[in-house]
Amino acid sequence: MARRPYSCDQAASLKTDFTLSDFHFDLPAELIAQYPTSERSGSRLLIVDDPLQDRKFTDIADLLNPGDLLIFNNSKVIPARLFGTKPTGGKVEMLVERLLDSNRALALLRSSKKTAPATQILIDADSGTSVTLIDRDVQAADRFVLQFQQPMLDVLHAFGKIPLPPYIAHKPNSQDKERYQTVYAQIPGSVAAPTAGLHFDLPLLQALASKGVHRAEVTLHVGSGTFAPVRSENIDEHQMHSEWCEIPPATAQAVAEARSRGGRVIAVGTTSLRTLESAVIDRAGAKQKGLVRTGSWETDIFIRPGYQFQVVDGLLTNFHLPKSTLLMLIAAFIGYEKMRAAYQHAINQRYRFFSYGDAMICLKQKSAKLIKT
Repeated sequence: MARRPYSCDQAASLKTDFTLSDFHFDLPAELIAQYPTSERSGSRLLIVDDPLQDRKFTDIADLLNPGDLLIFNNSKVIPARLFGTKPTGGKVEMLVERLLDSNRALALLRSSKKTAPATQILIDADSGTSVTLIDRDVQAADRFVLQFQQPMLDVLHAFGKIPLPPYIAHKPNSQDKERYQTVYAQIPGSVAAPTAGLHFDLPLLQALASKGVHRAEVTLHVGSGTFAPVRSENIDEHQMHSEWCEIPPATAQAVAEARSRGGRVIAVGTTSLRTLESAVIDRAGAKQKGLVRTGSWETDIFIRPGYQFQVVDGLLTNFHLPKSTLLMLIAAFIGYEKMRAAYQHAINQRYRFFSYGDAMICLKQKSAKLIKT
């Protein structure tokens, strides 16, 4: 039985002067997912509609129309956490944050004492694998330039650990190696997974393709700054971290074609959304809404209530941390009150939160019909 058109247009809010405290919520610790579901597509899906609807993730096929376009972030999580020993015997923990080339990276370091430039850090005594700390990054004082003597990705895959988020308590295991990675990941560079994509398995992707739902990809390498807290009560003072992203010509063309056929552009995850919105050509006066540039660039786009979306008609996302910039992005997309209601509903209904948690979807009204199953 067909139901009324599904709508998730931005809700108007009487409040406009948001502060950091407006994005706080109390989350029971037991709702923070520590492990993935037994099957990728076995999670729950909250449909942000009026009323809110609790469904299975595989029901996403009922929400999408032939001609809609899903945009995935194809960045691949690297085993970015390395442990080593200085010549003095001191221990060093390194988090590779950004790949500069095949043998150099920017990294965060943690050690009991300051590590001097030109220090050689031993990674593995048996093979003699080591890395040299060159100096501090000139653009970010908390990062260091590392020089690898061997191809960096080979070293990371041999000795690195998956950098699970700080709210996941267990040490990375073989399950994490597979499941903290999307099935379509291609380009190495992220230190955190684009988690909305973790719900898709190959059968579900094939089912969507068979229905006529189109697919395109962008790349945004997620940095550790995604977990950085907002420290200022005045959120306008927050400085976003910068991340490298890329949109290939085929994806820009796919967006244009979706527009021409009346399909919706649906971002799978906030990283895909931020990439697309950062690519808008002449946001104030573009003749064609949603026209995006191609190529690669650094983005520090900070989307918060009041932002006017230019490209994205829908968003699939996991549930985010309190007081985070991603929660502010959700409020910008669906409206502040609707965001608060959706999160309170998710808590009341015992949804699983954060990276390994459940998902929510919001689609702006066009011609979609919600099919009752």
